[in-house]
Amino acid sequence: MLSETVFRSDDVPAADRFEQWRDLINQAHAPMEMSSDYREDFRASQHLLDLGPVSVWRTAFQPLCCRRTPKLIRQSDPEGVHLSLPTNGPLVTVREDHEIVYGPYDLCVHDTSQPTDLHAGDFSDLHTGVALEIPKALLHLPGNTLEKLTTRQLPVREGFGALLAHFLTHLTEGAGSYQPSDGLRLGTVAVDLVSALFARTLEADDILPPETHRRTLILRIHAFIELNLADRALTPAVIATHHHISVRYLQLLFQQQDKTVMGWIRRRRLERCREDLADPSLRGHSIRAVALRRGFATSADFSRAFRSAYGMSPSEYRHAARAGDRSAIPPANALDTTPPTVLNNGGHLSPDM
Repeated sequence: MLSETVFRSDDVPAADRFEQWRDLINQAHAPMEMSSDYREDFRASQHLLDLGPVSVWRTAFQPLCCRRTPKLIRQSDPEGVHLSLPTNGPLVTVREDHEIVYGPYDLCVHDTSQPTDLHAGDFSDLHTGVALEIPKALLHLPGNTLEKLTTRQLPVREGFGALLAHFLTHLTEGAGSYQPSDGLRLGTVAVDLVSALFARTLEADDILPPETHRRTLILRIHAFIELNLADRALTPAVIATHHHISVRYLQLLFQQQDKTVMGWIRRRRLERCREDLADPSLRGHSIRAVALRRGFATSADFSRAFRSAYGMSPSEYRHAARAGDRSAIPPANALDTTPPTVLNNGGHLSPDM
C-alpha cells in the first residue's frame, strides 16, 4: 500500500492530545497558532499519504481556530499551496477583511505565504475533510495568480473540480489498493488536476505546460468513458468529438498507454459487471440485466467475454462471490483495469468537461 502515517488522539493521553495535534499539523502544513474550546480532551485523527513532494491527508477533528501570522511566515514558509475539501462542517477563512464560508465539498485554497485565519467546525460534530499539499513551484503559476484563487470558492460539481474532488476522496478511502511505487504517479495526477483547475478558473489555459495539457486530457477522457459505459453507441468517434480532438489523436493517446480505445471500454465494462455480480444489493438482477446496464449488446456476448477474461462464467463468479470463496475469485486487476487516474469507482462526476 501507499506510505501512510496515521494519528489517532485515542492513542495519546488526554492532556497531550491537542499539543500533539498542533505539532502534527505544523509539520504536515505550516507553523500555525492554534486554539480550541476542546483542547483539554481533544479528539482528532489524520491519515496522511506520502506522494513524494505532494501529500494528501484525511482528517477528523473537533472545532478549532488556526492562525498563519506574518511573524510565523517570516520564521518559516514552506511556500506551499494547501487545498481543503470539507466533507462535514463549515470552514471559514479570513484574510485581512475578506471572509469566505466554505460548506461541505466547497474547495478552499490557502497560500502558506499569506496571513490567514481559519475556523473549522460548528460545535455540532467532528469536522471532517480531505487536504492536499503541493509546493508552489510544481504549479507554474505566474505573478499574483495564486492570490486571485485564495479569495474564491472553486467549483467541484463539474469539470476539473469534480475530477479533483473524486480523486482525493477515493484515494484516501482506497489507499490500500496501491503500491508504494504508485505514490509519485498519483502525486503527478494531483498536480495536473490542480493545475488544470486553476488555469480553467482563471481562464488562462495557456499557462499550462504542454505535457500537463496532454495528461489532463487523458484524465478527462477516462472519466468520460467511465460515465458513459452503459451507452452501446460509445465509440472512438463519439469520444473524440466530445473532447474536440481527432480519432487519430485519441488512438495515439491510448497507444502511448499500450491500450486501444475499444479495448479499454471493453475492459472497464467487464470490470464494472464483475463488481455488480459481487454486489449483494444487486443479487436480484439477472446476468442479462447486469450485462445490458453496462453496455453489452447481449448476454451471450458478455458471457463469452467474461469467461475469456476471468476463466469462469458470470454465474460461477457470482456464486463464488456470494459464498465468499476468495480462492475461486480472480483478482480485480486481472484485466489491468487501473487507469492512470483511479477514477474508476463510479462516482458522481459531471460529463461537461
